[in-house]
Amino acid sequence: MNERIFLFPGQGSQAVGMGLDLFEKSEFANKTFRRADEVLGYPLSRICFKGPEDELKLTCNTQPALLTVSYILYVLWEKEPLLAAGHSLGEYSALLCAGVFRFEDALELVHKRGRYMQEAVPVGKGAMAALIGAAIDDIRAVIETVNTELAGLPAEPGGVKPVVNIANWNSAGQVVISGEKAAVEEAVRRLGVKSVFLPVSAPFHSELMLPAEEKLAADLDRVEFADPRFPVINNWQVHKVTRAAEAREGLKRQVSLPVRWHETMEAMLGDPAAGRFAEIGSGRVLAGLLKRAARDRNRQVDIVNIENLADIENTP
Repeated sequence: MNERIFLFPGQGSQAVGMGLDLFEKSEFANKTFRRADEVLGYPLSRICFKGPEDELKLTCNTQPALLTVSYILYVLWEKEPLLAAGHSLGEYSALLCAGVFRFEDALELVHKRGRYMQEAVPVGKGAMAALIGAAIDDIRAVIETVNTELAGLPAEPGGVKPVVNIANWNSAGQVVISGEKAAVEEAVRRLGVKSVFLPVSAPFHSELMLPAEEKLAADLDRVEFADPRFPVINNWQVHKVTRAAEAREGLKRQVSLPVRWHETMEAMLGDPAAGRFAEIGSGRVLAGLLKRAARDRNRQVDIVNIENLADIENTP
């Protein structure tokens, strides 16, 4: 049995050209990409291989694209982990690889997930900002104050609720907040730390995503789930999922609740036996976060990235 913990990336890790070498050299990858095109009814493979980047960055395309690439890499590597975790969308990839649902069902779910999230808030009315160097308790305090003050203001007819939430706790020094644009801007102003507004089309993992969560929950209830072959740490609880019902509930709740990635890494690194990791999919975001978390703990970790056929062939 392989002793690595597998990590599956989420939105932001996509890159034009991802999966092309798999498609050209692997019969399984070729068939899987063609099946994805067939299920979705549009050329996802062409968007992955040739872009343009703006089209790949559309949430409804990014999510099935990343899921498809991660799934193909996992199958071709032919290794089973002791444990897995995925960042936001990556939770779907982890559960798919653990055998919780069919590839076709996962593909349709993440495509709808992306569309529902995009539709939940009008473009330009929401925002997400990464905060660098702010303490989590300070962020929580400012958010509570801003939300309390804004709740007392009269709402605009048909307007977006003025609210801001923690969306991603990615590391000890990086937290992403999300919500109504003016509320996010006010929280950033009050915190006074380095910040970067993200080029996203919707305020993901905020309570403004509740309409998307409700729609997706109905779709999730129509899909057959099985118990995972290996445990998967979910985003909303940092809990090791071992049952189908837990997996379904986790995917429902993560739409509007924060991705607790920092706590997920802490839980993994807190196990003395957990020293070998692999990030399965496009990009190296999760590997970078894990290395920094391990340094903070004075832990030695071995992490590999499986992004293409060369990585599969050269990684034992």
